[in-house]
Amino acid sequence: MPEINLRPPIYDPAAVQPMRDELIYVGFNETVTPAKVDETLSLKDDKTTFVVINSVCGCAAGSARPGATLALQNKNIPDRLITVFAGQDRDAVDTLRNNYLKDVPPSSPFMAIVKNGEPVFILPRHYIEGRTPEQVSELLVDAFNEFCTNAGPSISEEAYAKLVHARACGSSIPLNESN
Repeated sequence: MPEINLRPPIYDPAAVQPMRDELIYVGFNETVTPAKVDETLSLKDDKTTFVVINSVCGCAAGSARPGATLALQNKNIPDRLITVFAGQDRDAVDTLRNNYLKDVPPSSPFMAIVKNGEPVFILPRHYIEGRTPEQVSELLVDAFNEFCTNAGPSISEEAYAKLVHARACGSSIPLNESN
């Protein structure tokens, strides 16, 4: 029986799809259910997983997504790329926070490198806010170079040049009508 999310998304799914697509385009896999989060992060294989909690927050997420995608142009990148969306994939986000980020205060957007089920690097919202995408990328590239050995980039330079970053203020995103 397929797993379902118990709580519906807060925002209109169509309105946030461009924010999802931005990360999917560079190679992220969406982990929209608790089972998908566990399936990836419970692995004890010494590989690194880059986790991005996506967000509608225009201020911080407006630098987070472009910073994350730019960092993935680096020569060293994580082995796996996953994303969950705060306020959308609510049960998956709870599983991530409760099972793998237990001692980390919740924030979104949020990024982490997880290895063997434990975070080895975290980048919470307060380190993203007020920084440019390039500054966020620099923080991530330093972490990738320290913890990751997978060969980058995640997509070609030519494909990356075609990426369109989603820009929206969270207050302008319509709420999900099914709530």
